[in-house]
Amino acid sequence: MKCPGCANQMTDMEQYSRLGSSVELDVCTVCQAFWFDRFKNLQLSPGAILNLMKFISEHPPVDTITLSQNMPCPYCGDQLTLVNDMQRATRFRYWRCENEHGRFIGFVDFLREKDFIRPLSAEQIEDLKQNIQIVNCSHCGAPIDLAQSSSCTHCGSPLSLLDLHQPQRMLSQLKAEAEPKKIDPNTMNDLALIMAKHDDDDPFALLKSHPDWVSDVASSNLVHACLSAVSRWIVKM
Repeated sequence: MKCPGCANQMTDMEQYSRLGSSVELDVCTVCQAFWFDRFKNLQLSPGAILNLMKFISEHPPVDTITLSQNMPCPYCGDQLTLVNDMQRATRFRYWRCENEHGRFIGFVDFLREKDFIRPLSAEQIEDLKQNIQIVNCSHCGAPIDLAQSSSCTHCGSPLSLLDLHQPQRMLSQLKAEAEPKKIDPNTMNDLALIMAKHDDDDPFALLKSHPDWVSDVASSNLVHACLSAVSRWIVKM
C-alpha cells in the first residue's frame, strides 16, 4: 500500500485483536503515521496498543513532517477528509476516507486518541523552561522556542507529555482479561513496577531519573523522551 502522505510503500503490521483474531494495519515511518482499514483501530487489544506505543518509541521523527492537505485514499484515490476529534480533554486529528475505506493517523495523534498524552499546564511549562530552551514538537518535529511559545508555530500542536498512568491502567486491564500473550514481554512485564516507582506529583519524575534527560528531550521531543525513559527502566528491571 502506498502512503497517502508521501507515496512511499507502507509496511504491513499485524497486532492482536480484542475479538481473538488479528488486526492488520500499515505504517509509514517517514510520515510517522498509521493506516487503519475501517474500524480496525477500534479492534486493537490493550496489548496491541502497548506494542504500538513501543514501536513509536523506537521511531522518533528525523525531520520536520509536513503532511499534505490533499491526501488520496490508498484504496479509491478520493481525497481524504481531515477530522478534528477529542478524547476526553485531549484534541487529536486524523484523515478519513468518505467511502469508509479507513483512516490515516499520525503516531502522536494515535497516542492522543488512546489517551496516552496530555497537554502540559502552564506550571509544567515553566518547570520545563528551567532546564530547556528549545524543544522539538512531538507532532511534526519542528523546534519550539519555549521563551516565545508553548505550542508549535509549524503545526499548532501544544506541548504535550506522555501520561504514564494510562499504560498502567491498560496493563491492569490486560491482566484481567488474561489475553493470549502476543505482546513483547520485555515491554510489558515490569511496566506496573516502573509506574509505581514514579507515581508522584512531578510529571517529569521519570525523565529526571536519568542524568541525560535534558539532552534526551533536546535531541528528540517530550513524548519520545518519555517513551525512551520507560524503555530504559524496563531494561534495568
